Amino acid sequence: MAEVVLHSDGQIGVSQEGDYWCRGRRGNPVYYTDYSDVISIKKTVRNRPAVTLHPNWPEVYSRETITLKCEIPGEDTEWDYEWATSSSHQPPNQNEYKINSVSTSHHGHYWCKGRMRSAQQNSTMWSASFQLKIVYKPHPVLTVSPSWLSPGASVTLNCEVEHPSAGWSFYWYKAVPDLKTYSYEYYIYELLPDGNGTAQDSYIIHGQTNTAGYVCRAGRGDPEYQTDYSETVFVWSGDLNSTASLTVSPNSVQHFIYDSVTLNCSGNSSQWRVMTFTQDGYLRELRECGNGRIMTESTCNIYLHRYHWYQDPVSWCESESGQFSNGINITACC
Repeated sequence: MAEVVLHSDGQIGVSQEGDYWCRGRRGNPVYYTDYSDVISIKKTVRNRPAVTLHPNWPEVYSRETITLKCEIPGEDTEWDYEWATSSSHQPPNQNEYKINSVSTSHHGHYWCKGRMRSAQQNSTMWSASFQLKIVYKPHPVLTVSPSWLSPGASVTLNCEVEHPSAGWSFYWYKAVPDLKTYSYEYYIYELLPDGNGTAQDSYIIHGQTNTAGYVCRAGRGDPEYQTDYSETVFVWSGDLNSTASLTVSPNSVQHFIYDSVTLNCSGNSSQWRVMTFTQDGYLRELRECGNGRIMTESTCNIYLHRYHWYQDPVSWCESESGQFSNGINITACC
């Protein structure tokens, strides 16, 4: 029997679920109205569910694999589940919603609730809203120290991604010049020794002697999601070596801006290209040297008033056999 409490304002309070209706009366003899429409009072259990993200990453990137769970605390009860969402995808009525390749169409708010399997009229409240934000693939930033080395010095690489505590592993590569494939990608990447998925975001190279380029990327999750490659960064050596070297003629500390100079690439190769890296971080080929990126001759002339536009870049030669020459600064003034 449901307990009914009549309040002074004409409202009533009930203690149990059920179907309720009413009617009114007045006068003597008594006149009755028709019965009202029936309303159903359902019991709401106190357990309030929560939508949780697994793995619990601060950012979710497009194409990662994630799972949303509807977790109901408290008593050991069998539940049927119901989801609501503002996204373009309706989760199944299960306690877990696994997304194998998340995209921006999954971006939105998610709610869930449970209904007792043994008493379907008894349900929880809706959970609080959980907002799933999807961002585009991260681009790691690689730094190198030092940028100019002494022969035999150690080089430290650091690979930075957003939210570095979020379970990233790091992959380390050397950049090998690719003169055979005509594309905007200047290099192919080869894994460094023990560079396949380190827990540390730094990598030390011992005994570096020549100019070299490096890239990194990061991965996390199972199956593993990997970022794009970083931009190529370089460590330069000023020393000539037998496999690849760059010299400038005339060999002056400083040149006048309207001078021309001759660059000479020499070593164990018949084809070369000259690359420049500007102070504001742009990598480009020196098109003044070579036809279609490639020098079939070992020398080329450049006019410094054009070269000066590149803001005192570092320049070096790269060979078809994958070698880097020493780096040089050509300073033009006045």
